[in-house]
Amino acid sequence: MPEPALRAVDLSRAFGSVRAVDGVSFVLPKGGSLGIVGESGSGKTTTARIVVGLDRADTGEVIVGGRSRPARVRGRARRLARAREVQMVFQDPCLSLDPRTSVESVLRETLRLHFPDRDHTLRVRELLDQVGLSTRAVEARPGQLSGGQRQRVAIARALAVEPAVLVLDEAVAALDVSVQAQILNLLADIREETAIGYLFITHDLGVVRCVTDDVIVMRHGRVVESGATADVLSGPRHPYTRLLMGSVPRPGWDPERIAAARRAL
Repeated sequence: MPEPALRAVDLSRAFGSVRAVDGVSFVLPKGGSLGIVGESGSGKTTTARIVVGLDRADTGEVIVGGRSRPARVRGRARRLARAREVQMVFQDPCLSLDPRTSVESVLRETLRLHFPDRDHTLRVRELLDQVGLSTRAVEARPGQLSGGQRQRVAIARALAVEPAVLVLDEAVAALDVSVQAQILNLLADIREETAIGYLFITHDLGVVRCVTDDVIVMRHGRVVESGATADVLSGPRHPYTRLLMGSVPRPGWDPERIAAARRAL
């Protein structure tokens, strides 16, 4: 069996008396797409931050490309090498894009940091084309772009370092439904072209159904159900998974009944 792009082994993280992540393990194959779903406070974002290296695990390890990633990395070269393995796209690109900086400068800054000896002019154009942005966008600043365009810039910046894994933390949650579909289609095309692995952090089961091969369901820091996405969503075994599916608004949806079911768990 080929080495997976990423493995998380028995990750745990506590903040005081609260165990935000409690014994979480999963495998992301090369070129695969895995969803982590759950309500706010389920531990999915803390898990993602541990995977990327923005937070540390109290116990357990993250293995990328067959190599274990230490909780703390010393030295600029090692930190850059780790950043090239796994990149993250956040929900709100405005929080990570400098409003004073043009799209071209955003991409060039990342490329210069990781590949200082290369000429980046062609690569900037390639990245814009890869995410479906016109070359006219190079001089634009974040405030001059739509929400979908800003998220495309954030994706381009993450792809600039040629990572093996892209972690997407609610990356389409703030977008209109039509724009969500465009970004998800874009991500599907990129995965097909590059064999990059995706780790989707989301509460949206519609997103999970559209773009993931496998899914894990988290509650109170623990994995309560996992498996192939089609199997889990068509025949959920755990009551919490069934509750999440019942919480999706549709004709006849009763929020009071859902709230009562949640309290009973």
